[in-house]
Amino acid sequence: MNAIFSYNLKRFRLAKRLTQEQVAEKLNVNSQTVSRWECGTTLPDVLTLPELAKLYDVMVDDFYKKNSVAYGNYAQRLSSVYEQSHDPEDFMRCRAEYHKLMKEGELSTEDKWLYGWIHKCMMNDCKDIAAEWFDKAVNDDPGNDPANHHLACMQRIRFYSLIGKGDEIIAEQTEKAKLHPTNPREIDNLIVALIYAEKFEEAYAVFNQSVEKFTDDWRMYIHGGDIAKKLKKYDEALAYYDRAGEIGTYFCDELYCKANLYEDLGESEKAIEIYRKIADTLRQRGFDVEADMAEKNAEEVRRKENRLSD
Repeated sequence: MNAIFSYNLKRFRLAKRLTQEQVAEKLNVNSQTVSRWECGTTLPDVLTLPELAKLYDVMVDDFYKKNSVAYGNYAQRLSSVYEQSHDPEDFMRCRAEYHKLMKEGELSTEDKWLYGWIHKCMMNDCKDIAAEWFDKAVNDDPGNDPANHHLACMQRIRFYSLIGKGDEIIAEQTEKAKLHPTNPREIDNLIVALIYAEKFEEAYAVFNQSVEKFTDDWRMYIHGGDIAKKLKKYDEALAYYDRAGEIGTYFCDELYCKANLYEDLGESEKAIEIYRKIADTLRQRGFDVEADMAEKNAEEVRRKENRLSD
């Protein structure tokens, strides 16, 4: 074990193109001490090992491995740690180390593609985690927490659409809608899946067939408005949003939709008026942070309008 350790000490030092004198100076020891370490006569103490590892851009364990690799820098070494563990904490450690290199302006071509690679791996890992937990959430009994169960279903549909599984989620929701024809949530989830897949004509057909049956479902009217907007049936969209408001939405949903529509149509004053109405409503309900955000939306619409008029 000592022979492997000493061999690696020398190999890592040479890979960094350091002399024994330079290592000694950095560690505040004399060069004879470094020479004795590499000859196996003596060993560095436990407090020096982490400093040596940091100097050579390796982990302490690497000193004791037969086939350990000499990496270009510590960030590259942490990339290999994350490759093996797929632990988000290892990803964050690696990312932070690359950011140090960025600040120092010392990124090599290898560093650049490795930085992209760890993010690609993290993206795939996050996809798997997201899929697992969205599935767990929608498999809970909806009766225990109907509002959050609905949000879970919506977010899951959105997620599967984003990762290219739109047709799969549409097929799943079509089957659920057939099995539960009296459940407005399953029908609405199918409409949402079609919207995310940008199959607006199909979504419009399902909406028109279903809204006559579920006349008091505000979410369905919101989504009907979104479909009509995409199909440039703007008066129809506004009528659906108004109907949702009459029924009673959860969080000024119909007002946000109308404000966005008026923004898209270039009717800034109407959009600003609605955003301010949202802010007043939310502030009365005690949602000051959300009210501030609505007011900022109004200010942003005003700024855009001013830029266009200059």
